[in-house]
Amino acid sequence: MATFLLDVEELLEALDAMASTRPVAAQIVAVSNDDTAGAKDLATVLGADMALATKVMRLANSAYFGMSGRVTNLQFAIAVVGFSAVGTMATVALSGIDAAEVLPQGFWDTSTHLAAAAGSLGSLFGQRAGDAMCLGLLAEMGAALLHAADPPGYDEIAATTEPGAPRFAAELDRYGITAPRLTAEALQQWRFSVDMVEALREVESGPKGALLRIAYELTARLLHPQHQEVPVERLCDNRLSEFHVHGRLASIRAEVGDLKTALGV
Repeated sequence: MATFLLDVEELLEALDAMASTRPVAAQIVAVSNDDTAGAKDLATVLGADMALATKVMRLANSAYFGMSGRVTNLQFAIAVVGFSAVGTMATVALSGIDAAEVLPQGFWDTSTHLAAAAGSLGSLFGQRAGDAMCLGLLAEMGAALLHAADPPGYDEIAATTEPGAPRFAAELDRYGITAPRLTAEALQQWRFSVDMVEALREVESGPKGALLRIAYELTARLLHPQHQEVPVERLCDNRLSEFHVHGRLASIRAEVGDLKTALGV
């Protein structure tokens, strides 16, 4: 496939321009990434966007967080799902993914599987499950941006490669950047945590990208029955084994359904 001349700076500027049309969502992202803000501060801002507030309440009451209807106000919902989840949902709105008429093939299937897989394994990497879930959910935002810039080219990539290393190689060959790395650039621009940005930048190689690498591997296993499995030990320098992840595949599949319902996708 021929190289596509992608201007990353121009793409990020367009993303910022799009964000200006959702000022409340932009403020939610800013407050959610402010270390000095509390749940009350975030609840006040979130309450001004009923669509996002409803999604946060639905997520907090979902089976994924095990609360089953017990969350009755925004401040409690934020305490349950965490600042990262609120910021993630606002970021999805800022990027236009929630309203996009056309997305890459299987976009939400891939994103929710990544979220469920990362969330399930997060504690094994010292991460809060909700924060790890957010990392997985946002990883493919770059894929939506690449698809918007080059629909036919990205459609071909999505149709002919599986999530993970094969797709990263195809993205890098055509655009000079992978979807997770493009996500990282956008999140850095919106002042997300250094840890999240570096995890996305190192998804192809590097210790900070290990959790997300394994999440991509498990996503490929669940979505593509003919996938040739890569041992997880190889993806994380033996920090985890197949024993740790194989038994979680069924629960990850169930959690995908919970997340889709909560997110309305």
